[in-house]
Amino acid sequence: MVCKGVCIRHKASGPISYGRYATGQKRCQICEMFIKWDGIFCPCYGCRLRIAPRLFKDKAKLRIREKQKENQKKKSQMKNNSNIILHAP
Repeated sequence: MVCKGVCIRHKASGPISYGRYATGQKRCQICEMFIKWDGIFCPCYGCRLRIAPRLFKDKAKLRIREKQKENQKKKSQMKNNSNIILHAP
C-alpha cells in the first residue's frame, strides 16, 4: 500500500492536559501517527484505527476520565432540572 498523504492533513498535535485517546485522537499503526478523524478507518490506508490505549494502566486512566465526564454531565443536568419551575395553568 502507498500512503496517499491524507493522514498528514489530519495529523493531531499532542494534548496538554489529557491523553490523546481521551481528547478523541486516533492512531494509525501503519502511518504511525495520531490523527483527528471521525471515522474508524484510516483515510490513507483504509486500515482500522486504534481508538484506545494498549497498556492496562492507561486504559484505567481513560476509564476514570470518562466516568468523571459522565458524572459532570449528570450533575449539570440535575442542576438544570432543579432550576425549572413548573406553573400550573
